[in-house]
Amino acid sequence: MSSRKIIAVVLITLGIVVLAYSGITLKTPGKPVNIGPIHVETTQRHFIPPVAGAIALIGGIVLLVAGSKEV
Repeated sequence: MSSRKIIAVVLITLGIVVLAYSGITLKTPGKPVNIGPIHVETTQRHFIPPVAGAIALIGGIVLLVAGSKEV
């Protein structure tokens, strides 16, 4: 399997997952806050909208179709 087909399958899979869940929210660790003796851990939320999933899905399909037409 060529790398183009692998990337296409990954994009299609990620696109379907993002669309199925109506977007995905990811949490990443943020900067710790130190106020005197108090230490607070923070997290940042990142949202992947369904539009990004649709774009990934369409891009994966285009890559898959373009890769199958090459001989």
